[in-house]
Amino acid sequence: MYQYIGKLYPAPLKKRLEKLLSYSKIRTERDSLIGFTALTTLLLALLAGFGLGYLFSISALLVFLLALFLLQALLFILLLLSAERTAKLVESVLPDALQLMASNLRAGMTNDRALFMSSRPEFGPLAHEINLVGKKVMLGEELEDSLHEMTRHIKSQRLEKVVELITSGTRSGGQLAMLLEHTAADLRRQSIVDKKVRASVNMYVIFIFIAAGIASPVLFGLSSYLVEVLSENISSIDLPPTVTALPISLSKISISPAFVIQFSVISLITTSLLASFVLGLISKGKESEGFKFMIPLLFLSLSLFFASRYIVSHALGGLFG
Repeated sequence: MYQYIGKLYPAPLKKRLEKLLSYSKIRTERDSLIGFTALTTLLLALLAGFGLGYLFSISALLVFLLALFLLQALLFILLLLSAERTAKLVESVLPDALQLMASNLRAGMTNDRALFMSSRPEFGPLAHEINLVGKKVMLGEELEDSLHEMTRHIKSQRLEKVVELITSGTRSGGQLAMLLEHTAADLRRQSIVDKKVRASVNMYVIFIFIAAGIASPVLFGLSSYLVEVLSENISSIDLPPTVTALPISLSKISISPAFVIQFSVISLITTSLLASFVLGLISKGKESEGFKFMIPLLFLSLSLFFASRYIVSHALGGLFG
């Protein structure tokens, strides 16, 4: 059943999902897994649509569509984070693998043998891909084709550049061992530079996190309560008939407190989402790294917004009547 549902999945989304599953090293049968996730998200969206629609008296169809979109987006985000985590692990051990391959080449091994013997269990996903390349070469496939196939299983630009370097060195017949040693040294230096850059931008990360997660919710909470107090007090003012003109009008306030609260919540959600992408770009160099900041920022900002309103209303409620 799951395979049949998986085949009915929209082709563009299915292709993207299969690529992310491959990057994430999930080796379950693709159509079955896609069908299972599609059916699960559909049932959860139906439950949310009817449940929330009944509790809050809103459109069940609207809640269903929104829940379905959010659940699908969450699935893609989790797979993307898993793919990024796998790529980071591969990039962290790539210099050691290149150094080991260079040593094997200097020991007199051929290129394919040196690559196969550079596989170590501690290399994790990279060791699995190297073993696959070795098996394909032993079955008669070209080394260059096997290496390029490896880059389609791991979402890493550094690995793609290293594979291109190995294939170019193999075709040109140059000193591949020396080339690999220099590449490994360059990758280690680049990793050190990346760590220094991340350490230098920590102040910007802290500032953005405080502005989006702490300062904005508190200010929105105070301002929304101020609007509520002013609307109640101004609307209760009864001017005497002898007063014919005032420099300001106190007759009507067109903005309701409910609208201010809705606007504040939407603004905080939007700010948290955008701030999380900025944090990911600044701290890790990729917008997708900001997904892990998204849930904490949303929870912190909305919690502080309603907490600040509650504290201010109880602290100053007696003062304003």
